[in-house]
Amino acid sequence: MRIPLLRRPAEPAEEGWNALTLPANHLMVRRLRAIRRGIGIILWTLMSLLIQSLMLALPGRGKVVFARIYWSQMCRLLGLRVRVIGPRLPRASAGGRPIVYVSNHSSWLDILVLGARLEACFIAKQEVASWPLFGWVAALGRTVYVRRRRGSITRERDDMRERLRRGDNLILFPEGTTSDGSRVLPFRPAFLTIAEAEAKQDGKAPLIQPVSVVYDRVGYLPAGRNSRSLFAWYGDMTMASHYWRLAQHRGLRATVLLHAPLDPASFPNRKALAQATWNAVADGAALLRQNRPPRPETAASEDERATSPAFA
Repeated sequence: MRIPLLRRPAEPAEEGWNALTLPANHLMVRRLRAIRRGIGIILWTLMSLLIQSLMLALPGRGKVVFARIYWSQMCRLLGLRVRVIGPRLPRASAGGRPIVYVSNHSSWLDILVLGARLEACFIAKQEVASWPLFGWVAALGRTVYVRRRRGSITRERDDMRERLRRGDNLILFPEGTTSDGSRVLPFRPAFLTIAEAEAKQDGKAPLIQPVSVVYDRVGYLPAGRNSRSLFAWYGDMTMASHYWRLAQHRGLRATVLLHAPLDPASFPNRKALAQATWNAVADGAALLRQNRPPRPETAASEDERATSPAFA
C-alpha cells in the first residue's frame, strides 16, 4: 500500500499572477520588488533635488514642468498607473483664471498622483517642512504651508493670493487629514477662505475644480473594500511601513476624476461653496469605488449643481 506524500498546501496566488514570470506570491520576490523600487525612488529624488534647485534659479516655467516630470516618474517607479477623466482647464498664463483644485485625501500617494497630472503647488501643513527628505522635496515644489492657527490666517492667505496672481494653481485637501479611503470626510469651509477673499477684493476669484481620487486596481484587478485599505495612510501608520506593504504589489492604478469647475462668486458664502464641492467629490469617489464608469458633468447651472449629483 502506497502512502501519499504530504505536501504543503498551495498559497493563494496574488491577483494578476502571470505564469510567464516568477510567482508573485513568493515572499522573496515581493520583498525584492519593494527594495528595488525604494532604491530607484531615492536615487531619482536625489538627482531631482539638484535639477529642481537649478530650475528655481532660472526664469520661465521649467520649475513647473519639471515638478510634474518628477511626480510622474515617482508613480512609474512605484508601479502606479494614473488614469485621468474629466475636463482640464487652460492655464492662467494662457489666458485662463487660476485654479484651486479641491480633492479628497486618503494617502501620501495623493501627492504623487495629483502632482503628476496637475500643474499646481500643494498647500500643506507646516509640519511637512520639518520631515526628513520630504521637507526638501516640498520646498523645491514651492509648497505653500499653513499653520491652521487663527493668528496666521491673514499672512497665509496673502501668500496663497500672491501665488494665484503669479499664475500658479493650488491643490488643496480641505478634509484637513487623511481618511481610510472608504468615504470622503466633510470639507472644512475655512480652507476656502482664499477663494472668498479674492472674490470680495477684485471680483475675480480663482475657479474651484473638485477632484475625486480613488485607487481602484490591485494586481490588475478591481480593488474591493479589503484591498482598498492597502492604499490608505491614516491613524498612527508610519510612512515607511505603509510603503513597504504597498510596494510589494503589482498592477496598481489610481483614477483622477476632474469635475466641472465652480465659480466662488456664484455662492453666497464659503460654507455653501464647500458643501457644493464636497457633493461633487463625494459622489464621484463613490462611483469610482463601485468600479462604475463615471460620466463627468460638463456644464450645469448653479441651481442644478445644488440639487443634483455630480454625475448624470
